[in-house]
Amino acid sequence: MNFEAMKERLFPMLVTGDRVGSRAIVAEAMDSGASAEDLTHECYWPLLDMINTLYRQDKMASLAHHYSTRLLRSLVDQAQANYKQQTSRGRSIMLFCGETEVDDLAAQMVADLAEADGYTVNFGGGGVSWDEIMNEVNTRTPDVLLLFSSAAVDAPNIRILIDSIRDIGACPGMQIAVGGGVFNRAEGLAQEIGADLWASTPRELVASLTANPDQRATPDQRTVGRRRGDAMAA
Repeated sequence: MNFEAMKERLFPMLVTGDRVGSRAIVAEAMDSGASAEDLTHECYWPLLDMINTLYRQDKMASLAHHYSTRLLRSLVDQAQANYKQQTSRGRSIMLFCGETEVDDLAAQMVADLAEADGYTVNFGGGGVSWDEIMNEVNTRTPDVLLLFSSAAVDAPNIRILIDSIRDIGACPGMQIAVGGGVFNRAEGLAQEIGADLWASTPRELVASLTANPDQRATPDQRTVGRRRGDAMAA
């Protein structure tokens, strides 16, 4: 399957809101043997990343951004219904993200793929207060707290959240993972705030969670009192 060619065909459909044309391209790809997982990893994720980059750089109009993100979400929902479901891993993930439509869609891709990979996922999206997240962590005691596709304005609170969880000893066995969003734009930020695990894409993130369930931040990654510098404003 030539996913580069597919992306070139699908992009103009997305930005003009052509729902029928978009679905026809996807149906053609699936008829050619593309799996739902491959469509998400090789087509939908890079298209979402490109759409977000163009919009952030003021190279895409607001209407085109609205058309493309809403239509892409419907394609992601369609793909999720066709994922191959793996047996339970006996591990739970609590997932939150930034507040924009793009942030939410990026995190939804991770939630859908992780669930298909055998994880139990509670996806809270964006706009949840950090106090509520802290309380939920204490109540549910997940195996993984995942903050994917967070915005730059979230970074200071994520650092405080990580430090608070560790300072009070909440969920000592819980792994804290981050990725996407500001963590892709600010190199080294994930390590500096003390995350246990990080990845750039949904595929990398799910694979890393599975391959490194015991990975934890080293003591010198603790962040209390450190200066973040320019990376926070990325």
